[in-house]
Amino acid sequence: MTTDLLQLFGSTDIYLLDQLLRGRISSGMRILDVGCGGGRNLRYFLASGYEVFASDPDAGAIDAVRRLALELAPEGNPSRDPDHYRSEGLERGTFSEGSMDVVVCNAVLHFAKNADHFHAMLAGAWRPLRAGGVFFSRLASSIGIEDDVLPLGSGSFRLPDGTQRFLVDEDMLLAATEALGGALLDPIKTTNVQGLRCMTTWVMRKA
Repeated sequence: MTTDLLQLFGSTDIYLLDQLLRGRISSGMRILDVGCGGGRNLRYFLASGYEVFASDPDAGAIDAVRRLALELAPEGNPSRDPDHYRSEGLERGTFSEGSMDVVVCNAVLHFAKNADHFHAMLAGAWRPLRAGGVFFSRLASSIGIEDDVLPLGSGSFRLPDGTQRFLVDEDMLLAATEALGGALLDPIKTTNVQGLRCMTTWVMRKA
């Protein structure tokens, strides 16, 4: 059973699986994973008839995702098209405005260099989403560890785990939701990883 689940879902983020199990992501939807890396969140969607797109600034990662698509997507599924996978950053994305049902932005936004860069990345991820579409993001935040992070300037902080990240807080996420014209689908949820870092799940619907 464990092997079957691993083959089906790979290492898909459990909070993204939660959205799937709650029926917010359904077969036939067009899914864009921005900052996809090697495609850890795409295995199930490729094998299950979704139309998948992805972007990442790392050309090697995009090559890996193209190979994964050929391995998993059924014959005739447009997800096999290599142009569905593009080597580009969020803020320079070339997917058409309003063309996607779901945008996944997992562990990406906390690599912003400053607030302006964060908002440029966010705008780039939001633009391809259609009206009524679902935006799913997981990103590092200061929520719950406010007194344990060291400010480095420009919105970046040193975390207790030794990494440096651009951190958001609840007020920033609520303000960004309003500015984008989004609506929260879930309350903002944060997981505290033993006081070393906090990861926040931010899920919106585009008005």
